[in-house]
Amino acid sequence: MKSVDTVINAKWVIPVEPDDRILEQHSVVINAGKITAILPSEKCTQQYQARETMDLADHALIPGLVNTHTHTAMSLFRGMSDDLPLMTWLNDHIWPAEMKWVSGEFVRDGAELAIAEMLQSGTTCFCDMYFFPEDVAAAARKAHIRAAIGLIIIDFPSAYAQDAAEYISKGLKLHDELRNEDLLTTVFAPHAPYTVSDEPLKRICILAEELDIQIIMHVHETGHEVDEAEQKTGIRPLARLLALDLLTPRLAAVHMTMLNDEEIDLVAETGVHVVHCPESNLKLASGFCQVEKLRQKKINVTLGTDGAASNNDLDMLSEMRTAALLAKGVAGDATAMPAHEALRMATINGARALGLEHKIGSIEVGKDADLVAINLAKTATTPVYEAVSQIVYAASRDQVSHCWVAGKLLLNNGNLTTLDESALCAKANKWRDVIKQADSGG
Repeated sequence: MKSVDTVINAKWVIPVEPDDRILEQHSVVINAGKITAILPSEKCTQQYQARETMDLADHALIPGLVNTHTHTAMSLFRGMSDDLPLMTWLNDHIWPAEMKWVSGEFVRDGAELAIAEMLQSGTTCFCDMYFFPEDVAAAARKAHIRAAIGLIIIDFPSAYAQDAAEYISKGLKLHDELRNEDLLTTVFAPHAPYTVSDEPLKRICILAEELDIQIIMHVHETGHEVDEAEQKTGIRPLARLLALDLLTPRLAAVHMTMLNDEEIDLVAETGVHVVHCPESNLKLASGFCQVEKLRQKKINVTLGTDGAASNNDLDMLSEMRTAALLAKGVAGDATAMPAHEALRMATINGARALGLEHKIGSIEVGKDADLVAINLAKTATTPVYEAVSQIVYAASRDQVSHCWVAGKLLLNNGNLTTLDESALCAKANKWRDVIKQADSGG
């Protein structure tokens, strides 16, 4: 009998890699934060003695979900300015609110609230893009969640930095501070082509190669963005990024709702990843990402929630369902985006876009034990003919019972183990009261 840290016995183990496999009555063995074995539960009891055994007789065990794009601190703006078009929402509401309220304390409180919500809905890794990224890192470290911390770059001043050079300087400092962290990595996060000029983008391109890190950026989010770029420069934003040598496998382009066929071919040729945020795009009426066309070209498409201010939740299970249904509607093809592919987008594809596919995104021996258990013995997911279909098309986030990151249990029977939910909600409500009072002139 081999002694190990944890054994999880599940009704279904869904490894994602290799694709389309569902292992019934299997166990996942964890030791020192790593997956050391995957085998039938009957054999597991004969071979392993665990310090902790988790029997999940009604559950599916999946890789932890990867939220490839969000703005965690914006959870404190949730519901503040709804039902508005993107540029009105940004220019007249969100950017003024950020100038007035965003600080290190605001970001840390908002990030902790968002992390709690993400863990409760099965997300074990997220990629953030926001001001005061060191405070997002601190919140992630406290919760023990995995995160790719976006090193924000934008041309105009904020409470965090005055110009692109200062954003980059602060980002490099944070990258250096986090380089030995096990769960925290960094990515360059230039906001968008219309907010970052050529010289900073050129420098980011060089630095990303030198530091061997990824780049994430809003690209072709709306028709307005593309039309304005053509009027000002004579070319579309993607063509500009190509001229700046940014179109490489290092780039994860977020939204990409405004692509023509030639641009889809260009994305395929250059290896750019696409981060699809279906619910945020629908809410802001930003357009439709041509997901099925991208898939047919073998482009790596991942999923993100965007921020809670424009979604209004951080629920990756809901995002999978919306992505699958929307892809079918946009393509006019019921076979587009099958359930297994939606799960891949939310797991291994996201890990690949963040350069983490060697560590997470699938249940494989040698990878970190980032895992999520979903209880399918509920009325909404009974009977189970095919577990992945039930997860994508029927399950809700209140069925997420357990989450592990690097073998550490962060959600136990729906209860957070590293964060105080009541305290987080109290802080969020305090921020709301302060903001509402100021806005009302009180």
